[in-house]
Amino acid sequence: MESAGMESDNVSGNETAARVSPAGGVAADPAFARNRRFYDPLWAAARLVPPESFNTWPLVRDVLPPEGVPRLEIGPGLRPRLPLAGSDFLDASPAAVAVLRAAGGRAVQGSAAALPYRAGGFGLIAALDVIEHVTDDAAAFAELARVAAPGAALLLSVPLDPTRWSRFDDAVGHCRRYRIDALGAVLAQHGWEVEASAGFGLRPRWPALVALGMWVLAHQPRRAMWWYNRILPGTLRRQPPLAPVPGLAVPGRRTDEVLLLARMSVKPDRTHAPLVKN
Repeated sequence: MESAGMESDNVSGNETAARVSPAGGVAADPAFARNRRFYDPLWAAARLVPPESFNTWPLVRDVLPPEGVPRLEIGPGLRPRLPLAGSDFLDASPAAVAVLRAAGGRAVQGSAAALPYRAGGFGLIAALDVIEHVTDDAAAFAELARVAAPGAALLLSVPLDPTRWSRFDDAVGHCRRYRIDALGAVLAQHGWEVEASAGFGLRPRWPALVALGMWVLAHQPRRAMWWYNRILPGTLRRQPPLAPVPGLAVPGRRTDEVLLLARMSVKPDRTHAPLVKN
């Protein structure tokens, strides 16, 4: 299991665009292929849930840039947190990309480690439950910074504490969990200043129930998705509101993830490259 990446990956927009084709092919990345195998069937059988349904919506609404300023969400699947209309989306799953496009989003297939966008192009970037799935998270953190405009906002969530690794992490394709101090350090290295943080998700009380759910999803996927699509709306209605606190705070003991709001405070000059067309 890897720790938080601390190396920079200062590639130009042209080099990055060359690493990902418009169709989103990323070669020789086992994590990318593994996530495709897990999430393609999941999203093919799931329903799109609008961003207003999640407890992140009040925070998203508060940090939305002015109309006309580009915004990007990486790895939303069918659970986007940014508004569909007017947002760009990048996901590893072609099934998710097709649904997001049909619902009005500008969606392409690709990897967070090689974003097919010009440098400095986005005023808001969201990457919720994404970076932990990427083999080269150092490249992913560098890419987030590369495509951010000066003063851009970043919404980022990751699972915490490597000692909490479980069968769930293996099943859903995690490559790592993060230490909160290492996460703050790598964000600062790339020019991000954390403005607020909040606990995001709870550590399961019954690991055996999680294991059962993973077994059903693997061996009886149609039944699992039938229950998932029916249980999810009620679960979303019972979400506790987010409780952000200023700066980078250590979440409570039962908190399994952290959600951060960061702002691009330092932006080196970078070569701008054209956006990759769909």
